[in-house]
Amino acid sequence: MRRIVILGGGTAGTMVANKLRATETPSALQITVVDRDDEHHYQPGYLFIPFGTYTRDQVVKPRRRFLRPGIDLVLAEIEKVDADAKAVHLAGERTLEYDTLIIATGVQPRPDQTPGADGPGVHHFYDLEASLRLKEALREFPGGRLVVHITEMPIKCPVAPLEFTFLADAWFRERGTRRKVEIVYVTPLDGAFTKPVASRELGGMFGKRDIHMETDFAVESVDTENQELVSYDERRIPYDLLVSIPLNMGPDYIARSGLGDEMNLVPCNQQTMQSLAHPDVFVLGDGGTLQTSKAGSVAHFAVDIFMENWPHYLAGEPLTHSFDGHANCFIETGHGKGLLLDFNYKTQPYTGSFPLPGVGPMALLKENRANHLAKLAFRGIYWEFLLKGRPLPFTTDMYLMGKNVEDEASGTSTPDLIKGLVGLRRSH
Repeated sequence: MRRIVILGGGTAGTMVANKLRATETPSALQITVVDRDDEHHYQPGYLFIPFGTYTRDQVVKPRRRFLRPGIDLVLAEIEKVDADAKAVHLAGERTLEYDTLIIATGVQPRPDQTPGADGPGVHHFYDLEASLRLKEALREFPGGRLVVHITEMPIKCPVAPLEFTFLADAWFRERGTRRKVEIVYVTPLDGAFTKPVASRELGGMFGKRDIHMETDFAVESVDTENQELVSYDERRIPYDLLVSIPLNMGPDYIARSGLGDEMNLVPCNQQTMQSLAHPDVFVLGDGGTLQTSKAGSVAHFAVDIFMENWPHYLAGEPLTHSFDGHANCFIETGHGKGLLLDFNYKTQPYTGSFPLPGVGPMALLKENRANHLAKLAFRGIYWEFLLKGRPLPFTTDMYLMGKNVEDEASGTSTPDLIKGLVGLRRSH
């Protein structure tokens, strides 16, 4: 019997456990999932809690409910991984031995890593309790300067701070108080997003909404006494209400195990998610060094690639299936509309339609109602299909049919139908 231990029962860990259980019998494969508690959080829901769209009960459900029969769930803190001995040491002196290890513990917000960022009056929405506190802060805010700030990249769901900013603008407008609020978006990047084409579009949307953007801001500390963000080059940005997205880091057991970099991210192959140091260790979800978004869609596509490689891995063969960095990112833009980004390692976000060429109904790099409805509908899809490992009508590789490929140098775009036909579906 082969023993596989999955560290983390979140999105990636639950998906891969269920997919493995569906393909391997308990007598052939023992699957153990380890997490600290029995609460599975729908993390995209954190964004909506401050605005009253979702409640706690809509984003938190028992983990066990979403794991197939025949999967062991161990509730314990992880002390250390001994990759040479192929053993996971848990709190309470319990040890789990493995043949294959999947690290799916993701990243967590670490405001303690920035002086003052964990002080009074500094908010974020990257965990449930912080999101609930921000909900109260918004309702008590009489007006003034709202600053939305990103400490450093990478972060989980890199579009979420943009979404919060757009939703806050709409929330104040719908209440007739927007004229009392100045909104400032502060980022360490040189624009609104990491991809230039999307950055240009999103920056233009800020301008239309009277949202000011401060770029290239490397925060040194938060001065809570004077209510100012302070950068290393001594710029100071005052605030009345601060929403500061903290540094995102992998868990401390990664450092204790000697498996990660300075951010506790595990170096892994960009195409197979296999650890560069240990061939029987894979990293799925946000906890690795994949050079793409730390987002649920990436976890979904990466898990599919892992499953395609699984038989080859078991046979000791080369892993021939490659993840292309594909990411779908919905951006809530307020007033019942949304925008959709679709990109991978090599491409800029496209214009066009998704998932059907010329039909959509979702538009790429363009606001429409369908994108917003799809974002809200995804919560049900997440609970009932994605987590349970059921098939979804999306190809793992990004296909190009019906999309417009922009040339960054000229700023022009042309339909790339030939590439679309080639990339419409994986062929093996």
